[in-house]
Amino acid sequence: MRKTVIHKLFASLLAVSLLSGCNDLFNDANIQSNPNAVTDVDIATLLSGTLVGVTMLHEDTDVRIAAIWAGQLNGLSRQHQGYAEYIVSAQNFSWSPLYPAASQARLIQTKADVVGDKWTKGVGQVLEALLIAKATSLYGDVPYSQAFDDVKYPTPVFDKQADVYAALQTTLDNAILNLSAPSGLAFSAQDFIYKGDVSKWKAAAYTLKARLYLHLGNYAKAAESATLGISSTAGDALAPHGASQGIDYNQNYDFFRVNRPGDTGFDGAYLPTLMQSRIKSANTKTDETALYNHYFKIGVIGTGTLDPNVVDGAFTSNAPHPILTYYENQLILAEAQARLGDTAKALVALNSVRAGLATGTINGKTMSATGRKYDAYVLDDFGPSGLANPNKAATVQLALLYEIIVQRYTFLLMQYEAFNDVRRLEKATPVVQLTIPLYSGSKKPERFIYPQGEVNTNPNVPKPLADQFQKIPIYQ
Repeated sequence: MRKTVIHKLFASLLAVSLLSGCNDLFNDANIQSNPNAVTDVDIATLLSGTLVGVTMLHEDTDVRIAAIWAGQLNGLSRQHQGYAEYIVSAQNFSWSPLYPAASQARLIQTKADVVGDKWTKGVGQVLEALLIAKATSLYGDVPYSQAFDDVKYPTPVFDKQADVYAALQTTLDNAILNLSAPSGLAFSAQDFIYKGDVSKWKAAAYTLKARLYLHLGNYAKAAESATLGISSTAGDALAPHGASQGIDYNQNYDFFRVNRPGDTGFDGAYLPTLMQSRIKSANTKTDETALYNHYFKIGVIGTGTLDPNVVDGAFTSNAPHPILTYYENQLILAEAQARLGDTAKALVALNSVRAGLATGTINGKTMSATGRKYDAYVLDDFGPSGLANPNKAATVQLALLYEIIVQRYTFLLMQYEAFNDVRRLEKATPVVQLTIPLYSGSKKPERFIYPQGEVNTNPNVPKPLADQFQKIPIYQ
């Protein structure tokens, strides 16, 4: 991948951690002192660099694999065609820069403690939780309790996935406490997500808590946390991008249009087929034409191909990328309440998302008004002959759940949370799933497999090694 200025900044910050284990290689006193070497990074610079790492890790190859394995995107050529055939090896995956970035988030907290800065510590805890949540949701059991002390724990143990989820909730609880402190150091200049707005970081922590509770099927806790989560699209955690190649391009644009045009696309994917079914359908309250055209554009890469809309839609070079959002928060609340049997509260949450989409607002952009219709539902719409019950579900609860799940699936494009949903729904009750066809074979992927670098260096990697078709513990 082309290195950008922000990538270089992040790499320099990671060097502090990555090079710390190599100090025994050079013992000659004459070469041990280098006036140009990076020996420390101030907390402000560390925060900026760690935020860069977090944003990179929400737009990387892992996210494309997750989108392919969720049936949203298709791999059409070279390595990504192999991903669509569910062919991977341990060499296709890496925990760098994920764990180095998480280590920097932990270092932010250590430095914040030194100066008594609870606000910055709280942000560091949210960033740590975001990264470890990505690791465990995709891989299952992962290092956490011993992950950030390579001197004491050079080969960290792999914590049980359930224990990682519990520890992440504690990390987020502590983050919320710190972000609730009456004072802290200002960091608006370094925070390109929320400009130092502590209340927005606190709400984001609650939304992340809700996401993790939803994974575990703890719907009461998911609803409780979402109620305190991101309360409007103004609180969305979005990675900002620009129009300068090699500096601040959206990574999806960089991949889809600049580096690997044609390697992936939407021909043969399930998502556009599902969305087409919501255009000019019996559901007269919904028209997804605008969102369809926001995501997809015909003929950008080749004649007649269904490509990512890199021209004027979701994947332009300057498109912000979602990390945690109001729509996800409300859809968590909607699904949790529906599964708890409170369809009235679930409908309120779902309609709040539809109201936002009706204005055209999605992930920091505005989609066209043409073919954009999201009228508010009433519960009768989900009855046996209701206009929002295309599968003739037997109950309002089941029909409403299906609509919520469809809305999540369409909204979560190019967010790895969609792959979490596909696997989570296999276990969630009552059972409501999307009919996503396989691209290849007879088995669907259930997980990422442990990176070769970790297998080679850490004897604690779980044995026997799981393949991509083995369920992770929380979805078994």
